[in-house]
Amino acid sequence: MADHLDLHTVGDLLHHYPRRYAERGELTRLSDLPLDEHVTVVAQVADARVHTFNGGRGRRLEVTITDGSGRLQLVFFGKGVHKPRAELQPGTRAMFAGKVSVFNRKRQLAHPEFKALGEGSGAETVEAFANQLLPLYPACKQMESWQIQQAIDTVLGPAGHEEAALAGLVDPLPDGLREGRGLATLPEALRKIHRPVTKADIAMARDRLKWDEAFVLQVALARRRRADAQLPAAPRKPAPDGLLTAFDARLPFTLTEGQRRVSEEIFADLATDHPMHRLLQGEVGSGKTMVALRAMLGVVDAGGQAAMLAPTEVLAQQHHRSITEMMGELASWGLWREAPAQQGGDGEREGGAEQGTKVVLLTGSMGAAARRQALLDLVTGEAGIVIGTHALIEDKVQFHDLGLVVVDEQHRFGVEQRDALRSKGKQPPHLLVMTATPIPRTVAMTVFGDLETSVLDQLPAGRSPIASHVVPAKDKPHFLSRAWERVREEVAAGHQAYVVCPRIGDEGGDEGEEPKGAARPSPEDEAEKRPPLAVVDIAEQLTKGPLGDLRVEVLHGRMQPEAKDEVMRRFAAGEVDVLVATTVIEVGVNVPNATAMVIMDADRFGVSQLHQLRGRVGRGSAAGLCLLVTDMPEGSPARARLGAVAATLDGFELSRIDLEQRREGDVLGQAQSGVRSSLRVLAVIDDEEVIAAAREEAAEIVAADPELAGYPELRTALDALLDKDREEFLDKG
Repeated sequence: MADHLDLHTVGDLLHHYPRRYAERGELTRLSDLPLDEHVTVVAQVADARVHTFNGGRGRRLEVTITDGSGRLQLVFFGKGVHKPRAELQPGTRAMFAGKVSVFNRKRQLAHPEFKALGEGSGAETVEAFANQLLPLYPACKQMESWQIQQAIDTVLGPAGHEEAALAGLVDPLPDGLREGRGLATLPEALRKIHRPVTKADIAMARDRLKWDEAFVLQVALARRRRADAQLPAAPRKPAPDGLLTAFDARLPFTLTEGQRRVSEEIFADLATDHPMHRLLQGEVGSGKTMVALRAMLGVVDAGGQAAMLAPTEVLAQQHHRSITEMMGELASWGLWREAPAQQGGDGEREGGAEQGTKVVLLTGSMGAAARRQALLDLVTGEAGIVIGTHALIEDKVQFHDLGLVVVDEQHRFGVEQRDALRSKGKQPPHLLVMTATPIPRTVAMTVFGDLETSVLDQLPAGRSPIASHVVPAKDKPHFLSRAWERVREEVAAGHQAYVVCPRIGDEGGDEGEEPKGAARPSPEDEAEKRPPLAVVDIAEQLTKGPLGDLRVEVLHGRMQPEAKDEVMRRFAAGEVDVLVATTVIEVGVNVPNATAMVIMDADRFGVSQLHQLRGRVGRGSAAGLCLLVTDMPEGSPARARLGAVAATLDGFELSRIDLEQRREGDVLGQAQSGVRSSLRVLAVIDDEEVIAAAREEAAEIVAADPELAGYPELRTALDALLDKDREEFLDKG
């Protein structure tokens, strides 16, 4: 039990809550038994016989019962034979509860629960048994639900005497908070969740236990925020008429209201003498990179350096390209990392605007000379902005004065990575985490609760709407033919298209390209199972078939970085009509002329990931088109999921659907597994009010008593939450 269910102590057992409750329901006559339903009957044992099979190794007990209206067979197997064999002798009157099934055209109950009725058993005893709520626990093969219930019953003792067993419990909720919110005491909540008499008992217990989980977690996060606020940091205020002013002056468009608001929040944080910890979330194409670049330029203005961390080389190269393009001549003397160092003895900079700064790229696959030059530019301060992958965290990388770290999509800091980066600044640098996956407010408060949150919810002017349609390739093959016609029409109109596949091709080593948010097939979808479609195969089919006269190229994560960069450059330059790719294009790839996207095996991707991918089209003035191709039958959960994506462009609505349709742990990600393992009754998506209220209460308590000296029970609960695994989750910021 300890290993399989992570139950090591009596406390673990008491906090292993039922996942649901079976109701025995009203008494039923044997002649009226409905199939496939849970029933409760009162009847007399007419006959009981043990049969052996498998050469005597297996045993089966068959019991026939009757209530005068009809007869019914009960069956018990294996070790489950002993108790009923001893207690269900012919003539015994008892209550039986179980699910009605059919075997050999006869109705039966397999392994029913039962309770013998003695001489004095009246209607009350029968009623109490029939209407009882039976807890069903999360179980495993090695430990069935009823065995867990037996263990909990042993701990709690006889009914009505649970107080003694629960007397020594550590209650994390301060009395004032509990009483003020009208919550049950912890012993009462645990008694009612394990031994409810009514459904109201279950609701009362869950309300209280949700508060325990939400409150202890929010206290941990509030203390984390407070500790961060105590750290020293250099304030970074942009110089008047400096690099940022020059950049803003050359922008060919005005910032959206949202971009201006979020920029003000960021610059206010950067001006303080403790490190900024901010999460910037916004729809694909809402202009997060622009906001992050302005923050980086502001830090450079203030004499510091800024580093942007991207999860893949393709993305790092894309960011480098788009940032240098946005900056134009302000980065012109740092455009090519292969160029020799252009440093004058008196700090003069050649070949660019006088306020310019060098923008360098640092990735693991760079040539030795280019890498040496990039490292030199960082340590001398020549490069104000560096964009890179994990290579930035290596020991050899030294900064002149690191002031801001921007972490792009998908990347989560582990403790070592964060400490390695922080140690590269003279003081802890400011931190901005960006995500294009819309995160419902509750998840932001729970998972990123140590970060302040800014939301960009407007799309910049000039962005076009994206029409999305499901293409049921198996049900209606002509729809797929029409999809390729649409791609040809877009190309004929001077545009370009993406075709996305879940896999690269030749077997072995595709793991990194599998969609991270891919939905696991449900039982009805298993019948449709086949290997996911691959980039290499689809590209070949298209060039030999429906897109034969178009310029088709492939892009995936196993290509050499130079080859990937070259394909992306040619696609961006309009030299490629159709790019057949894996999810490597999911984030950050910006080609305004690409208007169509066909996602093959769309059901193999998660809702949020489909939304991310779709955001790669419609980035220019022409409308976007996204076609979700699937073999899944109509009415399947996978088709419903795709229908939801096609029906709305609201990423926050889709992230809510995503959370409702999948286990929260999938959405929160492995870096947040600590949260998942500590949440048993709190549902991140449904319990927004509890989480928000717990956050406020936690902030007040931590502000008044940061060390929790006056709350020893809360301190104990906190220590239990922050064991080694979960500390990692809290320390990612």
